[in-house]
Amino acid sequence: MTGQIISAILTVVLGVSGCVVYFWGANRLLDLIFPAHGVSSQAAIDNLRRQGLIRPWLFLGPALLILTVYLVYPVIETARLSFLDRGGQNFVGTDNYEWALGDREFRQAIFNNFLWLAVVPAACTFFGLVIAVLTDRIWWGNIAKMFVFMPLAISFVGASVIWKFIYEYRGDGQTQIGVLNAIVQWFGGEPQVWISLPFWNNFFLMVILIWIQTGFAMVILSAALRGIPDETIEAATIDGANGFQIFWKIMVPQIWGTIAVVWTTITILVLKVFDIVLTMTNGQWNTQVLANLMFDWMFRGGGDFGRGATIAIIIMLAVIPIMIWNIRNATRETGGH
Repeated sequence: MTGQIISAILTVVLGVSGCVVYFWGANRLLDLIFPAHGVSSQAAIDNLRRQGLIRPWLFLGPALLILTVYLVYPVIETARLSFLDRGGQNFVGTDNYEWALGDREFRQAIFNNFLWLAVVPAACTFFGLVIAVLTDRIWWGNIAKMFVFMPLAISFVGASVIWKFIYEYRGDGQTQIGVLNAIVQWFGGEPQVWISLPFWNNFFLMVILIWIQTGFAMVILSAALRGIPDETIEAATIDGANGFQIFWKIMVPQIWGTIAVVWTTITILVLKVFDIVLTMTNGQWNTQVLANLMFDWMFRGGGDFGRGATIAIIIMLAVIPIMIWNIRNATRETGGH
């Protein structure tokens, strides 16, 4: 543990120091190449113009390089591998895509992903909006928001371990230590292995992501609600609108753009969900999702680079339209700036 802490501190110190040195050195080098002092006034003006053109790229350069190495190249390489065989050597055309369309496990993963997409973004946005509205009206609202937001600080694996204890099942005659089974048993019901129940186990896994992401939705929507002019609410109150009408007919329409952004952001996250399924069920009992299936084909059972890459490309193709819509919506909200 001590070694890990020291390693983390050194990484932060060296990283920040490297950025500072690069910032200072790049500016210094630019000033030396295109000096603004000690030259004629026209030359100084020309050099300052050149500095203005080059300086942004000095700072964008490292980021663009990192994006190219760790994002653009992997996408191109993954697309290439999706047309190759198991070992990533021989060209097989569209065989991997044809396999995906005809594979039962792949179709099950698609169905499960659609379930996640139908439930999780809607539930997170709804609960986040309701909590944001309610906590803005009570004096201890910020404390409540803090507790709702806290799960967002937990990793998906950590959250899954917590909920594994909630769903824990012990055999007949043993004391149930799982919270859910203890409650069921207290009411006279039969304890269940919840995460192995066909179909419904998907919803038990979804609860974990809803628990984590509701805090994110709450914070964003709470900020949007505070941007609603008080005069609008006061006018509606004077006209005789009740709390429910003010919420649905005044508040929601004015923050609809923010609601859509929150919804689509969580949707993109859901399409990539992996950690929760891997930790809770490892894709067993018909809980497989695309990201977990990709991991299985790519890194397990000897690895099949072609099929694993194919699933990765399908996930990317599913995410791209949502990202484009999200970017266009954000651009429209900011007036194109």
